[in-house]
Amino acid sequence: MKLPSQRKLKRQRLRAAQQSPQRSRGRFTWLGLACLLVAFWGTVARTQDAKPEPAAAEKPAAAETAKDEKATAKHPLARYITVTNPVNEVMFTRVRNVLVALQHQAEQEDRAAVLVLELERGTSTFGQARDLAKELTSSKYSRVRTVAWIPQQSDGKKLDGYISIVALACQEIVMHPDAEIGDIGRGQTVEADEQQFVINLVEKRYNTKINGALATGFVDPSKAVLRVRVESKQGDKSVPETRLVTADELKRLQESNIPILQVETVKEQRDAANLSGRQAKALDVLVTHLASERADLADLYGFERQYLREEVVAGSIPKAKLIHVDGMIEPILHEFVDRELRRAVADHCDLIIFQIESPGGYLLDSEQLADKISQLDAKKVRTVAYVPDHAFSGAAIIAMGCDQVILHSNARIGDAGPIETHDGQAFERAPEKILSPLRTTLRQLAERKGRPGAILESMADKDLEVFQVTHRDTGRIWFMSDAEIQNGNGEWIKGPLVPESRVGNLLTVDGKRAHEVKIADEPVADMSELKSRLGIPKEHVIPSAVQTWVDTLVAILKSGPMTFLLFVVGIMCIYLEAYTVTGFFGIGAALCFALYFWSQFMGGTAGWLEVVLFIFGVACLALEIFVIPGFGVFGITGGLCILFSIILASQTFVIPHTPDEFSQVTMTMGTLSSSIVAVGILALLLGRFMPQLPGFRDLILAPPGVAEEGPRLDPTLAGNTAPVATLFGAVTIGTMGKAFSVLRPAGKAQIEGRVVDVVAEGGFIEAGTEIEVVEVSGNKVVVRERHA
Repeated sequence: MKLPSQRKLKRQRLRAAQQSPQRSRGRFTWLGLACLLVAFWGTVARTQDAKPEPAAAEKPAAAETAKDEKATAKHPLARYITVTNPVNEVMFTRVRNVLVALQHQAEQEDRAAVLVLELERGTSTFGQARDLAKELTSSKYSRVRTVAWIPQQSDGKKLDGYISIVALACQEIVMHPDAEIGDIGRGQTVEADEQQFVINLVEKRYNTKINGALATGFVDPSKAVLRVRVESKQGDKSVPETRLVTADELKRLQESNIPILQVETVKEQRDAANLSGRQAKALDVLVTHLASERADLADLYGFERQYLREEVVAGSIPKAKLIHVDGMIEPILHEFVDRELRRAVADHCDLIIFQIESPGGYLLDSEQLADKISQLDAKKVRTVAYVPDHAFSGAAIIAMGCDQVILHSNARIGDAGPIETHDGQAFERAPEKILSPLRTTLRQLAERKGRPGAILESMADKDLEVFQVTHRDTGRIWFMSDAEIQNGNGEWIKGPLVPESRVGNLLTVDGKRAHEVKIADEPVADMSELKSRLGIPKEHVIPSAVQTWVDTLVAILKSGPMTFLLFVVGIMCIYLEAYTVTGFFGIGAALCFALYFWSQFMGGTAGWLEVVLFIFGVACLALEIFVIPGFGVFGITGGLCILFSIILASQTFVIPHTPDEFSQVTMTMGTLSSSIVAVGILALLLGRFMPQLPGFRDLILAPPGVAEEGPRLDPTLAGNTAPVATLFGAVTIGTMGKAFSVLRPAGKAQIEGRVVDVVAEGGFIEAGTEIEVVEVSGNKVVVRERHA
């Protein structure tokens, strides 16, 4: 039995009271008592009939409502792929695998899914583009919305050729306002069957912004494309309608007596059909949205920004490396991180994780590291900054150079205001001339990685206030300064102030708040959760690099002043060894060059090729001096090999192409040249004063008979005075001559009217000095200064 509700009884009671005011007082007691009894009985009845599950008729409706609410609350799934051009089999398989995975996950989780394809310029065949277009339009992927993203290229190239067919196959196209697309035939009319495929593709209306007339203009330059405004009938009303038509279609419209209000030419006959994003949006064709950068896509389609980080190899475990950035950021740590970056790239790592736990350090080193890290995406390397506890000052700048920033929930990041110190004084804020370039650097990093520039600037500028803003048309939430909002010309609606950016405070946030202000992804609890998010199995061990004393030693040896010192000492030891022939200075020279090559080898710029090249050069010089002197071939070859090995050991490239590479070559050449000049000056000084130094007097070799008392031995007394044949003719031991050039100790001498390559025994001999032959062995002629 259905019981009356208390509200209904109450209304009945009020009506009765109004109709019979005289009896209301008498009936009030009885009516009130009846109401109480009915209410009590209804409560008991509902309690007895109550069950833990809803009624059968109500349960599906309630479940469906909850399901819809849950689906609405979820962000769409998304994946981002750069479609390289040409579209080869590997690229096709990769896109297909991602489509399959997205469709499966969307069905399981009951979520929407978006696949963003960034299309690269290049050359693909019709068959390659056709196969990918068919796959994108397959009904198997009903849950996946396909979006073609066409950014502006730095070289200004437009997206044309057969790759444009892939864009037409997507459900939506998003373009940079200045990017261009079209001209599938690149100035030529494509084949008839290819034309028919493209027209059939767009007529299926996968993208409602494209019709057959526009597609015809893309494949056939001889066709004009017109925009007409006609008056169509909807019931009894005449409604204006805008269409894109070809010249033939316009003629048919005119013949059918449809009122034509306006005709506008979109593409002239025999002109290539190319449309910029701005033009297409104004015509309301082709593109669904305009976007200035990749980060806008997340706001346009409502998915998490982390999905914009492309998986270099979809579906596989990334080849990762973990680099620890601990302690103060200074030149030695800079060198360590830079070296490990080069090694990771050389090892073909596609994921580099920087575990940052640092209070900051030198501004220049921090900026340079952040810049290098931010440019790794051009090499298809994904970078992640993981902050388990804190990253302040320069460490925060380095983190902002990474593609992803992931913090522990309680970790903190920010406070990047530059400071400077003076002797005997406390820290003080850096002047505007330092702060202004830093703000520019932070804004550039924000633009590269799709983060709010104002938030990053407020880390360094304590007087910059940042506000939460909402886009007037799209509802996108962002963060801007007052100046940025004003420059937006009403495009952004100003919201509340970000409290961490209040005046007098350098912005510092924890992991959760960093995600809210869009400078970091959702926080993680530990390294295991981080690995899971990055697609790395928990049991997988990531190779890590931690700074040790060896790294410190390598950094010191690789520094400019230390390299200069090693060159000077090494070359000077070679000079002294030739002057004294003790072996001691030879060992010193070998040690200096061994330290140089070891430091470069450990630093990742040198390999075994440079070492072998250096040894080969030394061997050629030794042959030139001691075995086959005279022609200079081995000497020149050896010198060039040594020079090239030293230069190549200091860099990772062979031929410089970029300004940084030219600068590095110039620095190495400058260091080596200045070292040679310094050695030349030292050699002149030592050659003049060393013989008079007591410690070195006994080390310098003198010809036999000079340092000893008594008669000098005559080489002819050795018994073998027969002439010995050489390359220069017969030379006899004991023959007299003159030094034709300075003998250091090798040089040339004039003996019996012939110029002969000789080697001096003992110290150097000046040109014009009388000499005598003391030994002939093969082509080697040894002489010494003749004394009266």
